[in-house]
Amino acid sequence: MPKKKKVSYPQIIKELTRLVESACREPANSSGYGAWSYHIVPVVKYAKLLAKKLKADMEVVEIAGLLHDYASILNKDWYPDHHFRSAQLAEELLKKYHLPPQKIKAIKHCILSHRASKRMAGKTLESAIIASADSIAHFDNVDSLLYLAYVQHKMGIDQGKKWVLAKLERSWQKLIPEGKKLVEKKYQSIKEALA
Repeated sequence: MPKKKKVSYPQIIKELTRLVESACREPANSSGYGAWSYHIVPVVKYAKLLAKKLKADMEVVEIAGLLHDYASILNKDWYPDHHFRSAQLAEELLKKYHLPPQKIKAIKHCILSHRASKRMAGKTLESAIIASADSIAHFDNVDSLLYLAYVQHKMGIDQGKKWVLAKLERSWQKLIPEGKKLVEKKYQSIKEALA
C-alpha cells in the first residue's frame, strides 16, 4: 500500500479557506456570508499579525483562526458550545492532513479557549493570540455586532446597546497588551458613540 503524501501547509490553508468560506455561503449559516468577511477574515488577519510580532507558531494561529467558529457556521444551534464542537471538527479535519498530534492539540487548545464569555484560560501564546484576534475582529467590525443585536436577535434599542457594550467589554478584557494597543482608540470611540 503506497504511503499517503503529506499535504503542504499552504495547501492546507487553501483547502480550509475554501471549506470555511463555502460553509459561510450556505443557507444553513444563520449569520450569512458576513460571518466570513466580517469575522473569520479579520480574525485570521490579526492572528497572523500578532503571531509575526510575537514570534508565535504561524501555522497554529492561522488554522485555528480559520476554524475557531466553524461549528456555529455549520449549525446555529451549536453556538452555545461552538468552541467545543469546532475543536472536535478541527481535529477530524486536521487528522486527514497528517498534521503532527502536538500541532493538532495546539490548534484545538486555541479554539477551545477563544471565547471571552466562557472564561477558559488559554495556556499558550498561540491561544492568547487567537482569543485576542477574535476580540479585535469585534472592534474592527462593530457594525456586525449591531446587526446581530438589532436584526438577528431582534433586540430593542436599549437592550441591543447594552448587549453590544457588554460584548465589547468582554472582548477588551481578553486582549493581550499588543492587541489592546491595536484597538484602544477604536474601543474608546465606540464606547463614547454608544454611551
